[in-house]
Amino acid sequence: MSQAELSQLDKAVADQGTVPNLTGAQPSRRQGLDPDTLRLTLEALREFTTGHFPDLRLRELDRVDEAPVEDLRAMYSDELGIHLLFLPVEYGGMGGGAFDIYRVCAQLAGVDVGVAVGVSVGSLGSDVIARGGTDRQRDAWLSRIAAEGLLMAYAATEPEAGSDLAALKTAAEPVVQDGTVTGYRITGKKQWISNGGIADAYSVLANAPGGPTWFVVDAGLTGFEHGKPENKHGLRTSNTAALFLDDVYVAADRRVGATEGQGLIVAQSVFGYSRLMVAALGLGAGWAALDRALAYAATRIQAGGPLSEKRGYTHKLIVPHAVRLEAARALLEEAAESIDSGAGALNTEGAIAKLMATEAGHAAADASIQALGGYGYTKDYMVEKIARDVRITRIFEGTSEIMEMTIARDRWQQHLKSGGRHYLDEAAALEALNAITPDVGAGVAALAYHALAEVMERARIGRLTRHQHVLFRLGRLIAYAECAASLSRRAKRAADGQQHPKADDRFAPAAQAVMARIFAREAALIVAEEGVRWLLSGDGAATQELETLEAALRCEDIHAAQQGLLDDMDELADTLFQRDPRN
Repeated sequence: MSQAELSQLDKAVADQGTVPNLTGAQPSRRQGLDPDTLRLTLEALREFTTGHFPDLRLRELDRVDEAPVEDLRAMYSDELGIHLLFLPVEYGGMGGGAFDIYRVCAQLAGVDVGVAVGVSVGSLGSDVIARGGTDRQRDAWLSRIAAEGLLMAYAATEPEAGSDLAALKTAAEPVVQDGTVTGYRITGKKQWISNGGIADAYSVLANAPGGPTWFVVDAGLTGFEHGKPENKHGLRTSNTAALFLDDVYVAADRRVGATEGQGLIVAQSVFGYSRLMVAALGLGAGWAALDRALAYAATRIQAGGPLSEKRGYTHKLIVPHAVRLEAARALLEEAAESIDSGAGALNTEGAIAKLMATEAGHAAADASIQALGGYGYTKDYMVEKIARDVRITRIFEGTSEIMEMTIARDRWQQHLKSGGRHYLDEAAALEALNAITPDVGAGVAALAYHALAEVMERARIGRLTRHQHVLFRLGRLIAYAECAASLSRRAKRAADGQQHPKADDRFAPAAQAVMARIFAREAALIVAEEGVRWLLSGDGAATQELETLEAALRCEDIHAAQQGLLDDMDELADTLFQRDPRN
């Protein structure tokens, strides 16, 4: 399958919202935990990680580049049973939904991103079976994973293919006896495989005669070996290793699904869900770093007072990053809620959540190093490790650039299909929300949508989307605008006492409203200013006068909306440092 065909497949799956049922089995569904069960699960996880992963141990594991394999197995055993969250109830699991998994992954990443990857990546290996397997395969494998706590790995990426799954070279040659395929011999190499050197079983993507196909391969088979752990920049508590398959024989029942050739479709169906998991990793790690900066700022005395009282410090290194993390959370929670309600894979929403949460998480970790000064740059302080660990979230499960392309491609199609009305209609909905609750930033978020609609239409007229770079930049603008809308809606629900019962409740409704106002201003400004920049960058749009263009994008209104920003940042700083502004 060519890259163009893969792009068409990616779009088709995104449009359809779910993977076609080509396996002959009914897709397995996760019912989702009730709020009390989720709360108890998070408490049990917190108790386990507090005992097993103190900072000193995590720093030592990082130093020696070692994954805590026995701890991971304990997490998969009766001691914790965290793997059950990812498995359907009918196969002995807890049936956790997307919302539950996001909350667990974010909390675990707040402890250690490497450990979180070790736990969550196993769910991708089993999810291939859950989404693509036959009823018999699901019953056999998912039940076994639940009962035995098998560590799984997801083996798709190859040295020369990178994120282009259609370019894979690993081959699965059928073994035929009496006209019947009785097995396959798999040959190839996989790289950057999380849990690659420690898993009990692997979901391996290979080219069969009928096309890309998933296979379940046991560890220890003849011809199946793994390399030594990769010497990584960060994420050193996660085992990452290459896999080598040399004529490895697997029985025909290890082919996932009733037929060959469904591998890419199954992989695409996992993306909306798996990208939410990676978004949760970025979110959890970003907050872990920022919380350490908050604690440091409250006690570090400079020029006669704590850093927490210095606006030059808090309004650059703390407040903006808290806001961006919560904007990403708002969209992540909306997407998870929609997936759990049966809306499908939501690949584009997953891409927006991953882009915004991982970029915000890495930026927050980097700012936290800056916030701690020289201490933050040393390995004695965890923010240095967190920054190295969270960096990978901008790369795996699709780089930020692939996310930008995915977002731009899908929303560009919506713009064209709607005759340019898509974001104008979204803006009207935000304006209606603003008329009811004017303090959650919805009116300014609507300005971002108006500017975005104008940018996209003028890009169409100027044929600017022929330039890949412009498409990437459109993807970023779309992500900012949609997160602003999500955060306004979240703040509105919180104000009405209707926030999702499983939502993170760290911030009260008033604080959420402040964050929504701050982020809406930033999103609108980015859309307008970056929009003008790229519209004027191409020959097809160069005839537009700057004044006319700025008027069409409502730049004057967007600039006027910045009024009150400093007051809101002051209020949020008071909230973050838990101080009474009257004192």
